[in-house]
Parts: sequence; C-alpha cells; structure tokens
Amino acid sequence: MTSRNLQISILGSTGSVGASTLAVIDENPSYKVFALTAHRNAKLLFEQCEKYRPKFAVLSEAAAAEFNTLLVKSNLDTKLLIGEPGLIEVASNPNVDIVMAAIVGAAGLESTLAAASNGKRLLLANKESLVMTGDLLKQAARESGAEILPIDSEHNAIFQCLPQTKSSVHTESNIGVVKVVLTASGGPFLNTPMEQLESVTPDQACQHPKWSMGRKISVDSATMMNKGLEFIEACYLFDLQPSQVDVLIHPQSIVHSMVHYKDGSVLAQMANPDMRVPIAYGLAWPQRIESGVAPLDLTAEEPLQFSKPDLSRFPCLRLGMEAAGERGTAPAVLNAANEVAVEAFLKGEIGFAEIPLIIEAVRSQIPCEPAPTLAIIQDLDGQARKLSKELILKDFCRGASA
Repeated sequence: MTSRNLQISILGSTGSVGASTLAVIDENPSYKVFALTAHRNAKLLFEQCEKYRPKFAVLSEAAAAEFNTLLVKSNLDTKLLIGEPGLIEVASNPNVDIVMAAIVGAAGLESTLAAASNGKRLLLANKESLVMTGDLLKQAARESGAEILPIDSEHNAIFQCLPQTKSSVHTESNIGVVKVVLTASGGPFLNTPMEQLESVTPDQACQHPKWSMGRKISVDSATMMNKGLEFIEACYLFDLQPSQVDVLIHPQSIVHSMVHYKDGSVLAQMANPDMRVPIAYGLAWPQRIESGVAPLDLTAEEPLQFSKPDLSRFPCLRLGMEAAGERGTAPAVLNAANEVAVEAFLKGEIGFAEIPLIIEAVRSQIPCEPAPTLAIIQDLDGQARKLSKELILKDFCRGASA
C-alpha cells in the first residue's frame, strides 16, 4: 500500500489519537481525509472539517443540530451522518483505504468490526474492540483480507520488532518468539503512599506524567487497567499465551516494548513518548514516513529504569491478566465493568480505590462463557454494565471498604 491518494476515515477525530493522526497527515498531505467523526464535540469537528474538507462527518444525534447550524453558514460540502449507522458507513465505504479506530471504549466496537469485515487497513487504537471480540475480529480480518495494525504504542512496538511479512497478522509458532514484554509508565501514582489513593481526585488521576490522553484512558493508566487491557490485546493480537506476555514498569516511557526470541535475542523499540510515531508507522507500513516527532536523544534522557509491577498496588492489572487466562466472555465483562466504574469515578460517585472493587465484584457474579458470536458478547456486556451500575447505586464499594 502506497500513500498516493489513500483515503482515510478517522473514527474519533476530536480525541487525542485523532488529533495526532491529523497532525501526521499534515506532515504527509498525500493522505486524504474521507471522513471525520466525533461523539458530542460539534464545534471542534466542524473546525476540522473546514480544514480537511472530508466527504462525511459523523456525530451523535444530540450534537447534530449544532453542527448543522454551523454547516449552513459555511460553504462546506461535507455531509453529516448520524450515530452508529454513520460510523459503520464511513468505516466500510468502498472508497476508504484506511480506518483509524480511535473511539474510546465499547462504543467503537461495531464500526471497528465493519472496517475489518470490509477489507480495510485497520489502525487499531480502540483496544476495547479486540479485548471484547478477540478471535471474532481477527477472523473477520482474515476472511476479508483486512490488515490489523496496532496503534497502542506498546503493541505497535512489538509489531515493529517482529519479522516483516506480507501479512499484518503474526503467529507465535512461525516467528520464534518466546515472550513479549509490555512496558508501563506506572502512571501518576507509581510512588504514592497506598493510604493516599483513597482520596485521589479525578483531576489528579488524569495528570499523566508522560502522555497526553483523554480522561477515561488517563484513569485507566492510573489504575493500570490500561495495561491489563493491553495484556489481553497482546494475547489475541499476536496469538500468545498469557505466560508469554510480561509487564515491566518503565517510568521514562522510552522503551515501548520488547520481544524475546528463542536464540536469546531481545529486540526493543524506542522513541520519544508521542503517539505520532506509531500512527505514522501504521499509516505507511511497511514503509516509513515523517511523523513530526523530534528524534530521540538518549544522552539527554534520565537513566532508563525497569521494575516488576506491584499487583497489590495495581489490582486492575491483576484482573486483566486473570481475564486473559480465562478468555471467552471474561475480557468483555471486565471491560464493561471498568468503563462503568471509571465513569462513576470521574463523576465523583465512587472513589479511585473502589474502581477495582466494582470490577472484581462484577467478575465474580458473571461467570465466564465461550464467546462464539457478537450477540453473546454484547449480551454479557449489557449484563455487566447493568450489574456495575446497581452496585454503585447500592454504594457497594464504600460499604465494602468501610
């Protein structure tokens, strides 16, 4: 795939990954924006449309009126589509070559599957889609000839350290991989006394020391659920057993991941912590293009440190590892409970330390089942969300921790 006149749909263009994708396109104008989408941020989406002139924009129904008001006052010929049907349309449209899946959470599931089912190059920044559907997403890509390229910095680093093949799908059996190592910054509370975690505020949890991200993902990084989800994603994406995936704390966020080979070699990918690096690699693979990121100068960096994660400090990481071992519907239930718990924390309804308690309670009450169809996964997702909200309304966590 060359960059000449390639059309890209960016699902979640107003978020941090979407903005970084547009920044890479600014460096490489041969890529053409076919569609931009957002949930509620009509003003920013319209501003992006004015600059990039996409054929389509997609918004939720609640935000459509504001966008249309701006649209009638302009000479923009972008067509507005609404909600999930609009997302599926711009993800599957035959004129689209590349789909950046950057919608946070389960909300990006169906459009991500649509891109995979229609043979697109799928730049997967929405880890929850693979966490929830696992083998179903990969099967859809195999059947359609779609390419799944990971955009999470850790999985993109692993991908860069694997042998280059004609396919973006790698299997452990034919590449000699012993294990992969996901690195984790440890978030803002790596060294915070445990007793102080009870009083953490949403603003404190969103102050990541290295990465600029949305609030939900920032909280996931603070609890290390982000790494738990990435652990599951790595198992599915690279066909690895949980025993072949390791996690190391690396506060400097320079080494993004490592791959251990049978001959004793260890390959690592390094770069400044900037999402434009994996995005540029995903857009141009197997070639490389300008990302706009400053080159890494190791002489200017503090010493690189690595340590094992403390699972008592980060129970969400342990829960993710456990769900990876169970597979089936366990990852979908874990993800649903986490999304509800994080939203409740951001609204001030529960405390930071109560997030893993909600998740563990839901996991214990909803048994793991096989996940052969999307309908089964979505049903269990709904059950987990309903139970999570019920537990929060009953003030379960505060009572359990009192």
